[in-house]
Amino acid sequence: MKLHKESKGTIIVATLVVLLLGLPAIYFFKSFSLIIIIPLLVLYGLVFWFFRVPERNILEQTNAVIAPVDGKVVMIKEVEENEFLKEKCIQVSIFMSPLNVHICRYPVTGKVVYKKYHPGKYLVAWHEKSSELNERTSVAVETTTQHKVLFRQIAGYVARRIVFYCNEGDVAKAGHEFGFIKFGSRMDVFLPLNTEIICKIGDITTGGIDVIAQLKN
Repeated sequence: MKLHKESKGTIIVATLVVLLLGLPAIYFFKSFSLIIIIPLLVLYGLVFWFFRVPERNILEQTNAVIAPVDGKVVMIKEVEENEFLKEKCIQVSIFMSPLNVHICRYPVTGKVVYKKYHPGKYLVAWHEKSSELNERTSVAVETTTQHKVLFRQIAGYVARRIVFYCNEGDVAKAGHEFGFIKFGSRMDVFLPLNTEIICKIGDITTGGIDVIAQLKN
């Protein structure tokens, strides 16, 4: 199983915790040590599972809006986006549990025209105000069809680290990685009002694969 490059520090810490708790348990508790060892190994395995990088066949896209993350669609709503687009648009929000793959992918193809990091609070990721109040990043892409699409990585109550690798001027390819979030979190995508929304609330998405909307020419 391939692991994400962001896993290195967490796996080192997890390994030290397992050794520091597991070895004394074996020495002092002997036959009862399994009561401690088994939960430790389960948690250790979950760390590896969280940072897995699945192989996916990413297709070239023009008008399609691709699910940027694995998760569950929790919001589809008309909102006023005041940071960059400064107009009414459709917000599609996808919540990621700690068990989901947490690679963040471009939802559309085009050119990165805006990026910004915002420090903030750590409300639970499904809270409606988390998009405005939580620690987050904002990235905007101008598509090859001249649409502007903004998307945000949002830290949740558990997630305390957001990573994004893109810079203004970069070429964005729908479905390809631009960042990562540890551990549970949310991704918001802000689309033009005339966009055809294909997904619905409650849908389970596969990042980089599922089409959640179609941009109109």
